[in-house]
Amino acid sequence: MFRVRSRNQALAIILLAASLLLVVPFFTFLSTPFQCSISATPLSCAKHPVLVEDMQSLPGESSFWPTVAVTETSFPTTCLPQGAHVNGFTVFNNLYLRNGTFFVVSLDSSIFPSREAILSAPLDLSAGPERLVPTDEHLRYIDIEEAEQLLGHNPLHIDDTTVIVYDTNLFLRHYYHWWGEIVLGFWRVYSMINEPGPLPFPSRFMLPLVDEGQWRDQADINGLLLRAIHPSVSVETSDQWNDFIRLDRTVIFKRVAIVNRGAAHRHPDSARYNKMIAPAMGLDTPSTYWKPLQAKLTQNLLGKPSDSHITQETAKSKPVVTYISRQKTGRRLVDKDHEALIRSLSELQDEGFCEVEIPVMENMSVKEQIELVSRSTIMLGVHGNGLTHQLWMPSSPWSTVIEIFAPGGYFFDYRFLSRSVGHRHYAVWNDTFVTEREAPKAYTEAEGMQGNEIPVYGPGVIDLIRQRLATHPTFRTTE
Repeated sequence: MFRVRSRNQALAIILLAASLLLVVPFFTFLSTPFQCSISATPLSCAKHPVLVEDMQSLPGESSFWPTVAVTETSFPTTCLPQGAHVNGFTVFNNLYLRNGTFFVVSLDSSIFPSREAILSAPLDLSAGPERLVPTDEHLRYIDIEEAEQLLGHNPLHIDDTTVIVYDTNLFLRHYYHWWGEIVLGFWRVYSMINEPGPLPFPSRFMLPLVDEGQWRDQADINGLLLRAIHPSVSVETSDQWNDFIRLDRTVIFKRVAIVNRGAAHRHPDSARYNKMIAPAMGLDTPSTYWKPLQAKLTQNLLGKPSDSHITQETAKSKPVVTYISRQKTGRRLVDKDHEALIRSLSELQDEGFCEVEIPVMENMSVKEQIELVSRSTIMLGVHGNGLTHQLWMPSSPWSTVIEIFAPGGYFFDYRFLSRSVGHRHYAVWNDTFVTEREAPKAYTEAEGMQGNEIPVYGPGVIDLIRQRLATHPTFRTTE
């Protein structure tokens, strides 16, 4: 009898030890936070499986065996897919919205950038730094337990890609600011996400602080180009945003970007260059990241095969030099210098060196403008909005933007665009050419920058164009 009891006791001890080996890791698993770091795999914000609500003994059982009451939660944690963030441009997976406030749900808020690096209070920049500081009213970091309390259950899901431009209309109603800062900056940060296949263009742009129609630029280019790139895109303004508030329900964006000018300008590079997009310029994005948008615009607006204008026509056709004149605007060349520049360009064309275009953009349809720049090799003009069109000029070994400033002045707007889409950029100070290496290290105001008497030495511009096109295939053939 003694031996039998000993054997049974031994079996019991073995079973108890085996149970412990299974149970202890299980509870360790339960107590380990599910975190989504900024280097997480895209869409890896897994659903948090359980919440440990109570651990107690059931009647008649030893206190050694805890009972775990678990509850499923409907709140996937928030993350930044592959760290897609710089000041003013942040891409989230699983971002929550309720009654106009954003919520980041995480067990460790320290893995996220500061609130001030994501957005600002919904005011114009002129309100001043102190009033622009965001609060819990605008964005909150909460854990799973707080999410259950604050956000309710069964949130409404928006499963495609959204861009929320959390800004007033002070800068939105401008071609350069919309495409050269908001969309370009977003696309640079978005391109950090390395996923199979092309990244989808956003299905909607939401403008919570802008009334209907107040985001459109004077030339009405912004909306048309959005529609051409993605025909089903929507632009939703404050009316639609307020519908979310009136619902009094939680909304979860599966993937969303928040774009905010105030947050961008808190970055030291924005202060240095006076440009919203400056923080995004330091990102290591693929060199061809903008080409899909160029190709889509050309295909949908002009009806060309998606790559033909970029890969074939640039090398086989005679190069096109497009001079965007501003002589009917408030910032323009000295009249005699403008006329001399046109004569020099005409002589260049007469030699068969290139085709020269001197469009009056305001007299052309948007389609005609894009058609022209999509076959241009060199674009030149006084610093101004027309140079934003270089976004749709194909990049090549010869593509160049020549930007004319009042001597000594330098703004980074179109240099950043050139760098982003693969064009060589030169600033011109009358008879002096300034490369990126020689350019000022910060934006520089100069007398006459906004005036009507900006000088330029035409023959010098022509010499630069000759140098840039000297190796072009059509030129070598004629030689």
